[in-house]
Formats: sequence, C-alpha cells, structure tokens
Amino acid sequence: MRRHLRPYVTAARFDLVEHARNRFAMVLVALFIPSWISLAYVVIPSRPVTFRLRATGRLLEPAGDQITQITGAINAVTLITGFMMFAVTFSGGRFDRRLAMAGYPRIHLVLAKTTSLTLASGSIAVYATAVICTAWSPRQPVQLAAALFCGAMTYGVLGVVFGSLLRREVEGMFALVMTSLVDVGLQSPLASGGTKSAAVQLLPTYGTMQAATAAGFTHKPLPGDLAVQILWFTGAALVGLLAFHRRTKDTLTARPPFRLPWLPRHRPPARPARATSTPR
Repeated sequence: MRRHLRPYVTAARFDLVEHARNRFAMVLVALFIPSWISLAYVVIPSRPVTFRLRATGRLLEPAGDQITQITGAINAVTLITGFMMFAVTFSGGRFDRRLAMAGYPRIHLVLAKTTSLTLASGSIAVYATAVICTAWSPRQPVQLAAALFCGAMTYGVLGVVFGSLLRREVEGMFALVMTSLVDVGLQSPLASGGTKSAAVQLLPTYGTMQAATAAGFTHKPLPGDLAVQILWFTGAALVGLLAFHRRTKDTLTARPPFRLPWLPRHRPPARPARATSTPR
C-alpha cells in the first residue's frame, strides 16, 4: 500500500504545483468568474423569460438576469477548468512521457490528474455558486454547485483530450472555446427560448444545464440529469485515457515498418553459396 501511495502523492503534488504556477488561470478564477456573472446580472434586463425546461416539462418564467447568470456560470466554469487541464497536459506532456518511459506507473499519473481535476472543479463550482448567491437566492444551491461541478469535470477531461491529441496551444484553445460556445449557446433559454430540438440532449453540458436551471428556479431535484452528465464525463474520460496512453507510450518499442498491402515484400538478395572443395 505504501509503495503505491508514495508515487501517487508525488505525482499529485506535481500536478497541483503546475496548476498553482498557472497564474493566468488563477486570475481567471479570481476575476473573470465574478466579473462575468456580475455583468450578466447588471446588464441583462430582469424581465421574465418564458421557456419550457426539457427535464421536467414545466414552463418556467425566471428573470432574464438570473437565468443569464446561470448560463454564464456554466460557460465560465467549464472554460476555465478545460483551460487549466489543457495547459497542464500540454506543457507537461513530455515530462509525463519521460516518467512513463522510465517505469513510473501510469495509473498513478492518471489518478494524480483525476485528483487535481476534482479539486479544481469542486473549488471553482463552489466559488461560482457563492457569487450567484450574493445576487439572489437559488432554490437549490447544493444542486447548482453539483451541476457546475459535473460540467467542470467533463470539460476538464476534454482539456486533457485536446492537450494529448493536439500539437499546438492555439488549436487546443480554439477547440475548447468553440465547443463551449456551441454547447452553451444552443441551450441558452435567453437566446433560444428553450429549443425543442432533441439534438441538444447530445451536447456536453446538457445535464448540467438542466440540473442547474432546475436548481435555480424549482424545488425539484434532478439526479437523473446529473447522472447523464456523469455519463458524459465517463465517456470523455475513456477517450482521455486512450489519448494519454498513446502520448506516453514507449517509442523505443520496435515496430514493423508500414507497408502498402499491394506491394510485394522486399527480400534481401541471396548471397552466393561458398565454394566447397570436394574430397578427392
């Protein structure tokens, strides 16, 4: 037990130190989340917005500034968490690869990243929920924090996937931003009035949006939608594990060269047989 605990603690400490060194991410957490949520509350009119919540089928009429705060919190939390995990994965990819090639257990590296993701997602989700509660009182603040946490975990894993597969930082940042814009934009009740298309159920934060909206304006718990979000996290985590395994694989392993199937095999020329003397 001790021999497994020590490498895990060491890897987790390195991951947390890398997060702490990402000063830009810390500034985003400290300033961007309250600024964006506060601006949404101040700028957006408070007139009611009517839409039907797909998870319950109930017609809701929340204030426009309040529902915008929830969608803005989802957008901010998911983007920041995805950016943090992408930055750690992208910058520490070579280090992880060297550790794996040197014999460091990959399972401990994966568990360390999961631990840092869980701590970051939980802290950011609670912080965003607290900022919302300073402006108005959601009906279910615990479910709101849980919904933001599940969405942050999902995008954190997507950040690991993008950091493992993409080769340049600008590609990963563009992928995260565009995914979040399409995801949250299509679901926003303020923009769409509650779309009737079933395609929104396939979006990464569908469960988070439904559970967070219900938490803000109803007393009905939605564990099923949180479970849907956990399924999204699980699927993304499996892809992330495959991408991490591919990135940290041992490149010194000998592999046969790639050959087109219709080309004949190349055979080395036969050496001439040595002349042997026959006994007389």
